[in-house]
Amino acid sequence: MIFGDMAPDEAEGAILAHSQKIGSETFKKGRVLSRADIAALKDAGIGHIVAARLEENDVPEDEAAGALAAALAGFSVRASAPFTGRANLHAEAAGVIGIDPARIDAINRIGEAITVATIAPHETVAERQMLATVKVIPFAVPRADLDKALAIARDGPAPVTLHRFEPRRVGLVATQLPNTKESVLEKSRTILDARLAAMGSSIAREIRAPHTARGVAGAVQALAKEGLSPILVFGASATVDRRDVVPAGIVLAGGDVLHFGMPVDPGNLLLLARHGETPVIGLPGCARSPKLNGFDWVLARLAAGLEVTPQDIMGMGLGGLLKEIPTRPQPREGAAAPGARARIATLVLAAGRSTRMKSADAAIPSKLLMPLSGKPMIAHVVEAALESSAEPVLVVTGNAQEEVRAALSEPEITFVHNPDYADGLSTSLRTGLTALPDDIDGVLVCLGDMPDIRASHLDKLIAAFDPEEGRTICVPTVAGKRGNPVLWGRDWFDAMMEVRGDTGARHLIGENGDAVCEVPMPDDATLTDIDTQAELEARKLISE
Repeated sequence: MIFGDMAPDEAEGAILAHSQKIGSETFKKGRVLSRADIAALKDAGIGHIVAARLEENDVPEDEAAGALAAALAGFSVRASAPFTGRANLHAEAAGVIGIDPARIDAINRIGEAITVATIAPHETVAERQMLATVKVIPFAVPRADLDKALAIARDGPAPVTLHRFEPRRVGLVATQLPNTKESVLEKSRTILDARLAAMGSSIAREIRAPHTARGVAGAVQALAKEGLSPILVFGASATVDRRDVVPAGIVLAGGDVLHFGMPVDPGNLLLLARHGETPVIGLPGCARSPKLNGFDWVLARLAAGLEVTPQDIMGMGLGGLLKEIPTRPQPREGAAAPGARARIATLVLAAGRSTRMKSADAAIPSKLLMPLSGKPMIAHVVEAALESSAEPVLVVTGNAQEEVRAALSEPEITFVHNPDYADGLSTSLRTGLTALPDDIDGVLVCLGDMPDIRASHLDKLIAAFDPEEGRTICVPTVAGKRGNPVLWGRDWFDAMMEVRGDTGARHLIGENGDAVCEVPMPDDATLTDIDTQAELEARKLISE
């Protein structure tokens, strides 16, 4: 890659290294300079810029980041579309993350250009949580380095995978001493119920037994006979030795004590045992508290179908000092996971009267129902939305409501009717925004008459969205020209609700340039709608 000062006449096709103010417009870092850009630079009296020009064996940053992220992503892990040399990996469900540290380390040691950062192996994660990020540092990667990274990522199972939580029918033994209060047992059960519910599991049966080896043995045998797994044992008194009451009772039941104690604090007094193929866990006293402790780590692995061995327990010491960690939300407390992927909805506006285009077929009441490549025009837009990473997908109907609904049979769609559709596009926008779920971070506003939109276009907009970096209005461009759809962060919802007439929220883009992120699309992308019969026929000719 060639990098350095360039005269504008030498910079066509080069990548701008630093943002440049040109009159009232700002050319942002990473912009590929077009002929028109060069003319604007010269007109502004700019004699030199800092830019990068790719060479034959260079791979552009987005292409490299996207390829490596896809190679790293395993089961239930989704690689986002790349943007500014970054591609993130997110969990598609709750579970326990599996990471191959040796291969991640090997990729990071290839050179300066490619970096991969992950969360800790075996960490409990929530749906949509970020698991890893691939970041290409310069504007391009030498192809030889990328090939090395891809070879490492593809050498065996994917280096980043997810072990999903699966529903477990759990057995619980709670032992009692003469002075054990029922309120203590009830509180412990409530906290354990919440832990399990966060992992999709529940207690199928609880047995309360005397705090004796014989009492523990009978309860463990009964729960194992019912096929419950794992079996959890809350001792009325803390286990202090592998020959104490709880482990002795497990052995008396025909089980084996595998390991006592763990290098995690709180959680030191956890007991790992087995009855046949059923894991049996003697819970430490700290498990009566909802705060994070070593039992959470063991329970998460069991809920995800992972075997827990003595070697696993003994390997938990690094990072196992939990007492001094500031309180942080756990999934069971209902808080969003740190680094969670933004939840983006799609609004497909399909309520218009099509006044500028009338079908030759009187039986077709809306241009959105006109056939294009074997299906109604609106179906192309909705299918792209459903195939993207955005969810949910809402379709706002108005004119020809029943016919539009009939043309879209996918069960994942939510329909919202706008009775005031004749008053303009803004009424559909307000109707759709009002119907969005409360936990939505942003919305893609799609026009129903843009059949050339693809899921990949929508995913590029989602990848660019980043409120922390101020990118809350994401606008697609082709050859520097802006188009639709636009992704709006929820910070703009109130302003969008004030829009009136038939122009949508376009003025907000012009008035809030600092929040606008232009997202380049492939040169063959079409970001315009179909307004006339001639435009529709032209699209038909292209598609044929």
